[in-house]
Amino acid sequence: MANFLEASEGAARPQMPKPSDLAKLRKQAGAAQAQETVLDEMTANVAVDAAYNDVDSDFEVPRVVNFGRKLKNMSEVRHFFRTNSTPIYFVGATPVNLLGLDRWVRKFSYISYYDGWDGHHPRVFTPSEKPQTDFQSAEEINNWLLENPEVREYIDTHTAPGGPRPKIAMVFFDEETEAICEELGYDLILPSAELRNHLDSKIVTTELGNAAGAHSVPNVLGTADTYSELQKLSRDAKLGDDLVVQTPYGDSGKTTFFITNESDWNEHSKDIIGEQLKVMKRINNQPVAVEAVLTRCGTVVGPILTELAGYKELTPYKGGWCGNEMHPDVVTDGQRARAIELVRKVGAGLKSTGYRGFFEVDVLVDTDTDEVYLGELNPRISGASAITNVTAGAYADVPLFLFHLLEYLDVEFELDVDEINARWEELSGADVWSHMIIKETDDIVQYITHAPRTGKYFLDSKGKLQFSRSALDWHQLQNHKEAFFLRIYGVEDYRWKGADLGVLVTKSKLQYEGKKKTKLTIDAKHFISSIRAQYKGIDVPPATQ
Repeated sequence: MANFLEASEGAARPQMPKPSDLAKLRKQAGAAQAQETVLDEMTANVAVDAAYNDVDSDFEVPRVVNFGRKLKNMSEVRHFFRTNSTPIYFVGATPVNLLGLDRWVRKFSYISYYDGWDGHHPRVFTPSEKPQTDFQSAEEINNWLLENPEVREYIDTHTAPGGPRPKIAMVFFDEETEAICEELGYDLILPSAELRNHLDSKIVTTELGNAAGAHSVPNVLGTADTYSELQKLSRDAKLGDDLVVQTPYGDSGKTTFFITNESDWNEHSKDIIGEQLKVMKRINNQPVAVEAVLTRCGTVVGPILTELAGYKELTPYKGGWCGNEMHPDVVTDGQRARAIELVRKVGAGLKSTGYRGFFEVDVLVDTDTDEVYLGELNPRISGASAITNVTAGAYADVPLFLFHLLEYLDVEFELDVDEINARWEELSGADVWSHMIIKETDDIVQYITHAPRTGKYFLDSKGKLQFSRSALDWHQLQNHKEAFFLRIYGVEDYRWKGADLGVLVTKSKLQYEGKKKTKLTIDAKHFISSIRAQYKGIDVPPATQ
């Protein structure tokens, strides 16, 4: 199974055994699992709060009619979404990126390959028949879901005859996705795959940023087939000898090379020769992530988050992204203001390409000079969206992704984006949220017999992590001792090195500045080890031919 919370990280999933080879394993696990199932049936009911109270009468016209004029303020925007009559679906391996938006938007649902609630979430639909398929990408999972007959039946039964066409959102898609949606009569409410692929290039991002006044770390664009040619590029641009070299496409951890001498060049030259290059001066920097939405009224900029990356407790991949956190001390007030302005300039640059909607910008803060630079552009919903949508700013107005929906739904609006951004900037330091993606870090392949449940957990007076109750999402967490765990792989799935086991969200900082580098907090390590300890399985024999 490909990793689906990032675009292209990690090794391919090991070959799994045929179902017939697992008969003995299932028999071994059967007795214990039967007892576990009885227990789950007694305790897995999810309390339904006010956000889910209405009966889903799909073809009933709302009693409160949507505005027939331009939406002028946030009150009208909230009214529009609470009375929305257009079916909207977020499609993906899991609903984690936009989980909780169904609290805000009527007829917003999730179509997910994995169901961490085992059928108890009222807005999550998962096909019951899922034959063993060795997906190689998140795009393949999404295309499989859209073509699945159970999914198509589910969407059809929730679409009013003659009513609005179903709207589809997702993180990863391609030209095949677009063709499937066109054939089935769905509207893919995202910029085109062709435009997204074009903007994914680090070279294009740099040129777009330069034109918009959102400058990158001092750099030069060009090609180099020898170390001497690289040195000449660097000398002409006065970048020095300590260089960062990037190729246009791919995850930054796999297409970014640190070169200070010819030995470094020789190690990486096979990945550099023949490519368009961005050659940068190496700086000491703090990377932060900022999500935003380009609307017809301007760019709405979300909160500034820092990243969790490369922690061996969370990921087996060196430098691999494994979460985000937001707190008042991520950046200074001055850095925050400059970062927001930089992101707005990127939005203005994107407007010239015809892009509209959600995007994410990696911003680099030079810790020596305090300068703020454009790092990378991700023209899509990102992993940080999970906590962007529960911030104080989101609850003061609406979650950031709803501005994206305004762009793609049949509604006119005229909002004061400057006022919204000023309010969000003021509130950006008023909240603390973090999340981390827990991967399997051991070199194993196991058939899972026991897995932690999705829901709310808390640290008791003795520091032990206790399951509190089933829950639909993390919006109701109150303090740093609570956490929400969304299970991805569960009983009768496999775990293998690099597999995404689940996502843990909490209202606490998960890392701190050590003497030499950033480290995970004691509570973060305790959360990880406690969740991981609840996974049990049986070693899987090699697949038979």
